[in-house]
Amino acid sequence: MRNIALVVSYDGTLYHGWQCQPHLTTIQQTLQEKIESIVNHKIKIYGGARTDSGVHAFGQTVNFTTTSTIGLKNLERGLNSQLPSDIRIKSAHEKDEGFHARYSAKSKIYVYTILNVQYNSPFYERYVWHIPCELSVVDMNLAARLVAGIHDFSAFKKKNEFYQSAVREVLKAGVKRRGDFIYILIEATGFLRYMVRNIAGTLVLVGSGKMTVDGFKDVLESKDRNMAGPTAPAKGLFLREIKY
Repeated sequence: MRNIALVVSYDGTLYHGWQCQPHLTTIQQTLQEKIESIVNHKIKIYGGARTDSGVHAFGQTVNFTTTSTIGLKNLERGLNSQLPSDIRIKSAHEKDEGFHARYSAKSKIYVYTILNVQYNSPFYERYVWHIPCELSVVDMNLAARLVAGIHDFSAFKKKNEFYQSAVREVLKAGVKRRGDFIYILIEATGFLRYMVRNIAGTLVLVGSGKMTVDGFKDVLESKDRNMAGPTAPAKGLFLREIKY
């Protein structure tokens, strides 16, 4: 039995997230069906991250086991010829039997993208959160750096979602401006659902002057979701990379 890992990129706009759901089109279901048609048997694919509806990926990692002897390059070509144009296989690799796309991951990197100009662009509409008022990247970066380390991130979880522990370790966090775009980058060993989007929504309050950097720290320490900002739209979020 071969254990094959794929690095996949996708535009999540038209999909109901990563995970298979009854009667809904998802990334996992679409990939699984195309892989099965090539290897000619039923499979189960595992994703390194469960991206939500509308979230995109530059580097999602998946794995599956197969008895097929198909070459890796032929698998790549075959899948890319059958998949819809908004999903692409970037590379295929053979792994040892112990590799698991989710459980073998050391960290995941997400990037949230904001277009900070007066008017939005029709060419970026599907991939950014448009904020017309000028944002202070300096203040946003100072606040973002506060989430680095091991914290209880209950203030940034999805409302009414229960976790046995909301403690997560953030390895790196920061905010940078590149022209009209502002990028929020967060690397962590694990995330709560909506965690990046809720941090992004709260950082926008800081950048717009509606919350101070100290106020952001108070939100983090409060462990109270009601004190944090709005959930940023899914369309601005990208899974950049999963590290192993």
